[in-house]
Amino acid sequence: MTEIPLTEAHSGCTCGEDEGIPELDARAIPHAIRHATIFGALSGVKPGGAMVLVAPHDPKPLLAQIAEREGDAIEVTYLERGPEAWRLQLARR
Repeated sequence: MTEIPLTEAHSGCTCGEDEGIPELDARAIPHAIRHATIFGALSGVKPGGAMVLVAPHDPKPLLAQIAEREGDAIEVTYLERGPEAWRLQLARR
């Protein structure tokens, strides 16, 4: 078996890394695991990066939990405010 260097193996990858800001639609996630899923996704955002969260309501309780966990490391910008969906950009400073 031939070993391929990581840089060569990643070239042409279709994992979606270069598709801009990733979007997580929390409306499709069961309520029981929704916050844990969002925290997991947010933990993958590197400094200078961001993700867009689509929520079924204004996620004020979630934002309070993020602030408690992350302090001021996450900047929140509302992109859309309901009534069907709330879209927020969560950017890691």
